[in-house]
Amino acid sequence: MAQKAFRFGVVAAAQEGGAKWRETARRAEELGYSTLLSPDNLNLPTPTASLATAAAVTTTLRVGSFVLASPLRTARAAAWEAHSLTVMTDGRFELGLGTGLPSMRQQAEELGLPYGNGQERLDSISETIDHVRRLDGDAHTPVMLAAGGPKARRLAGAKADIVTLAGGVLTTRDEFKAHVEEIRTAADGRDLELALNIFVVGEVVPPWIRGFIGVDAETLIEHDSLTMLRGSVDDMAAELERRRDELGVSYVSVNSAFIEEFAPLVERLTGK
Repeated sequence: MAQKAFRFGVVAAAQEGGAKWRETARRAEELGYSTLLSPDNLNLPTPTASLATAAAVTTTLRVGSFVLASPLRTARAAAWEAHSLTVMTDGRFELGLGTGLPSMRQQAEELGLPYGNGQERLDSISETIDHVRRLDGDAHTPVMLAAGGPKARRLAGAKADIVTLAGGVLTTRDEFKAHVEEIRTAADGRDLELALNIFVVGEVVPPWIRGFIGVDAETLIEHDSLTMLRGSVDDMAAELERRRDELGVSYVSVNSAFIEEFAPLVERLTGK
């Protein structure tokens, strides 16, 4: 299968108010990032509002959910939000979907919704995609699936346009290669874009990121973690090209804490 050209996204939370969020969106576009991606959590502004705001102050920047958690809305409601964003952004929206973290059980309860077991959450994602396809008509909302487990990888291969390799932070290269094979097999020849999220650029893990991923820089380095990218710009560019060669990953997102540090790679590799 032919290699896809590189593109890059920024994962950011609109937690510091509208002015800061609009500034982030404009800066991401200015630096050449393809997408601004917003997480889904009841403690943050809803992605629908955040992404519509970001699209309104930019012209070419794509916006996406990273990712809508299936326990936090019904499949039909998620599809309604997604299609609405596709319409209101003139096709610049990408729908990211996932089954949600275990901590979202309480958030689902706050909304009066069932958290569900793993299969039920995956079924909700599948139904969301079906609803979006029906609502879109002649339009097409790109769907990204965060695929952590075998069932999610099979569903992603069968129905998604973009698949984010969502193993643990210490998942090995060989394990990721096996995951890609599962996804490709399920895709049965369908054209897919493979993606990977970078938590750390450089060799310093900010405390809040360490709290989220649960490991320090030394552990990431020891395990050759693909959630870290380090070295010179040349080194990092070569590593991203290696990941594309070995895994097919061409769409790379980075935490907004590193938006400036990562920008030279965006300039060098975008579209290549």
